[in-house]
Amino acid sequence: MYEFGLTLNIPFDQAMERVRQVLMDNQLGIVSEVDVQATLKNKIGKDIPAYRILGACNPVLADRVLEAEPNAGTLLPCNLILRAVSENETVVSFMDPVAVLGLSESAEVKAVAAEARAKLDQVVAQLKG
Repeated sequence: MYEFGLTLNIPFDQAMERVRQVLMDNQLGIVSEVDVQATLKNKIGKDIPAYRILGACNPVLADRVLEAEPNAGTLLPCNLILRAVSENETVVSFMDPVAVLGLSESAEVKAVAAEARAKLDQVVAQLKG
């Protein structure tokens, strides 16, 4: 599978704050953010519930990937989404770095992918707690 995640029984904005904090607590910074809701509204006039794509990165892990295989930067950062399902329900879904970085033949890149997945598993566990 290419993704994994959970559903939080909290409003979207509260989920965004919680996810940001738990990512930071696990040494994962947000390096990019796409407001899909605003983009679709501005570009094609379509209204959708709140939807964000975040790019999370641990610089040490990213550096190891780039050292092992410079073009593997095309597979970075670890993306995740938050999407409102209802007023008090938000889905958080993470790209599986093992699946994505598994496209590389480098053993080091695959090792980093496993470490990144372990970090993201910790994030999910903390969000559930």
